[in-house]
Amino acid sequence: MKVTLLALTLNEVEGVKAIMPQVDPSWCDQVIIVDGGSTDGTVEWARENGLEVYVQKKSGIRHAYFEVMEHVTGDIIVTISPDGNCPVENIPDLVEKVRGGADLVIGSRYKDDAVSEDDDILTGFGNWLFTRTVNFLYGGSYTDCMVIYRAFPRSLVYDLGLMEESAYRLVERLFFTVISWEPLMSVRALKAKMRIEEVAVGEPPRVGGDRKLQVIRWGGAYYMQFIRELWFWKPKP
Repeated sequence: MKVTLLALTLNEVEGVKAIMPQVDPSWCDQVIIVDGGSTDGTVEWARENGLEVYVQKKSGIRHAYFEVMEHVTGDIIVTISPDGNCPVENIPDLVEKVRGGADLVIGSRYKDDAVSEDDDILTGFGNWLFTRTVNFLYGGSYTDCMVIYRAFPRSLVYDLGLMEESAYRLVERLFFTVISWEPLMSVRALKAKMRIEEVAVGEPPRVGGDRKLQVIRWGGAYYMQFIRELWFWKPKP
């Protein structure tokens, strides 16, 4: 099973310079820098260092995923933010669990003794609240349902209908934003009774760049999406 690493960037040149050289070429068959329109030299540095780059046409993180999927050649996808928050040395651990039969593997910031060194009071509470809500509504046991750091078979994207505009359109219009697919992936994987595993990786401090989080807009949109999914989507028989 071939592996594609998707590294999502937006003005992350310091992080990309520090993190991407730590990715052992033997871990992945394909590495794509998926860029949201950086102006700080991220794209130029990546190309100069031989990395495949896709510059998205529409802004917003889910559009990055939607647009790059046709360029993905791997059977397994690993997603990271190369800003220092995702400890890349755990990539082989996540991939091995997918190869062992897991449908979704989460690089958890909070499992066991793992901690986030990037959380503040608001984001820490928000991640706790969202994860507990998903577990309560859908019978899960996540310690971290929101994180970008995860691995899964490429087929999961289509099995869970993650590229359907209808899954996002209403909440995005109501909250004037564009959200990502990680929380929805977490919910629908539970609804489909998929095999979900977590690896305790923690979250080191950010290396350069600015946090892109839209606390109020994303928080409201994701929470509404969690509730809406109770009746909106049913897994394939």
